[in-house]
Amino acid sequence: MHPEGLRRVHRFLARHSLYPLLLASFLVVLLLAMRLVRSGERVFLGMPWNLFLAWIPYLASLWVLRLHRARPGRWWALLIPSGLWLAFFPNAPYLLTSFWHLHPRPFVPEWFDIGLLLLLAVTGLLLGILSLRAMQRVVEHYFGRLLGWLFVLVSLGLCGLGIYLGRFLRWNSWDLLLNPRGVLADVAVRLANPTDYAQTYGVTLLFAAILLVCYLTLTSREQA
Repeated sequence: MHPEGLRRVHRFLARHSLYPLLLASFLVVLLLAMRLVRSGERVFLGMPWNLFLAWIPYLASLWVLRLHRARPGRWWALLIPSGLWLAFFPNAPYLLTSFWHLHPRPFVPEWFDIGLLLLLAVTGLLLGILSLRAMQRVVEHYFGRLLGWLFVLVSLGLCGLGIYLGRFLRWNSWDLLLNPRGVLADVAVRLANPTDYAQTYGVTLLFAAILLVCYLTLTSREQA
């Protein structure tokens, strides 16, 4: 690639905070490796996979942005990466629930686990918020500012529901393709009987509200 092309790619990636996110992810993996060597416990071994899943919506949003900027008139080219983003978006804020695993354990100080889980959660939160902001820009280009914010609210609501489905019902993003009837059946029964599933609505609304506050806070300077 031509040096000027490399510089453009670098500026694009730096503008979207790729490098600090890579550093944070590297530190998470390093701390997990240190923990495994120190304790021999495998209780956190699934976290690198969860972190990988959290990167998918972020990378999908960059894909959408690049396609949009290259050929803004070809909106249909954005459908596949946008669908990928929507399906995997809850995986990024889902890392906030990693504190579910925080318990006093032998061989590892509790402060170490708190720091590890906090870094993991913050990384997931930033991956989610940055990807949503990128998608909002694209939506605003085609549909205007009002529908752009409506897109944010709907996405955060679906994200809250996705966190519930993943944490409590153990559904995964790929189940939308592999077992869509099962996922839809679980959602439909809760929509039809809201009083029987207060936890569903509580978790969904709580995490949607948390994410909205974080989103508004982290994007407020840009919006000003």
